[in-house]
Amino acid sequence: MMYQLLQKRRSYRKFTEQAVEQEKIDQLLHNALMSPSGKSINPWEFIVVTDKQTQVQLAGCKPFGSAFVAEAPLSIVIIADTTKSDVWVEDCSIVAFNLQLTAEDLGLGSCWSQVRQRQSPTEGVSAEAYIKELLQIPAQYAVECIISIGYKGMERKPFNEDKLQFEKIHHHQF
Repeated sequence: MMYQLLQKRRSYRKFTEQAVEQEKIDQLLHNALMSPSGKSINPWEFIVVTDKQTQVQLAGCKPFGSAFVAEAPLSIVIIADTTKSDVWVEDCSIVAFNLQLTAEDLGLGSCWSQVRQRQSPTEGVSAEAYIKELLQIPAQYAVECIISIGYKGMERKPFNEDKLQFEKIHHHQF
């Protein structure tokens, strides 16, 4: 079953206009909260966005790689309290992928939009600073990414196993 889920999970940048039901949003967040983190500190927090105008504003956080956010019926902004953990980046990455796997399992599509270490369209302003101002995020929090979720507005083929790079696997030494 996990194999099939991993094979089917692809990045979807086109969504239908159908809203994601509250029960599915609750399941996504429940599973996100079950994510592992270093020393079980759980530095991550989530900002759930379903408002269309806010989605459009979020999509403007960077010049490339976030336009699809405007069309998603649901986005979850993953942030972390950086005062709690020095491995918040890894913890947020784990929770982000758990959200994507859960979305696929619920019959939804998803796509990750990287925020950390990206620039906004405004010179000298980071994508993170843009989002922190937009969503009124306190200073000690960092923004890792946006996971946009919705009903798939396109079909994608499962992962092509012919592209697996077995040469990247090393045993005992490089």
